[in-house]
Amino acid sequence: MGSIAAPLRDRFGVICHLEFYEPKELQIIVNRSAEILQVNVTPEGAYEIALRSRGTPRVANRLLKRVRDFAQVAGKTEIDKEICQNALANLDIDAQGLDRNDRKLLTKLVKDFGGRPVGVDTLAASLNEETDTLEDVYEPFLMQLGLLQRTPKGRQATQAAYRYLGVPVPEK
Repeated sequence: MGSIAAPLRDRFGVICHLEFYEPKELQIIVNRSAEILQVNVTPEGAYEIALRSRGTPRVANRLLKRVRDFAQVAGKTEIDKEICQNALANLDIDAQGLDRNDRKLLTKLVKDFGGRPVGVDTLAASLNEETDTLEDVYEPFLMQLGLLQRTPKGRQATQAAYRYLGVPVPEK
């Protein structure tokens, strides 16, 4: 919104703000996608996928397809909670929806940079990622979960990030 000039912005009749989806909303989307894909999924299985979908339908649909693949290889005709947990564990996606790259970013902040604020360019270089990727892909969800904060001095892991990683919070 801030990138659009006020006269142009005022011409839009309605200004909306996008929010992350709630797990129950994503569960409905997973069920609908399962019907389209002709896959049987239990309510618990659909909810498990929804919980790990980062609040995003596109991610929920991608995870459903990967879980379906694991179920087919295992010879299962129905996707239940257990299949979801096993498949997503194999894909290295935890119960909060964090993947290997999310954990790598948090670990880098906590361990390699000692919890100090880190500039986004420095953080991106240390992770071998593009700055835009950090800002657009990883940071929004980590900030929503309260694991990362943007400060004037740079990116910093929160106390919740330390607890998530099982690392003692440093003394101030």
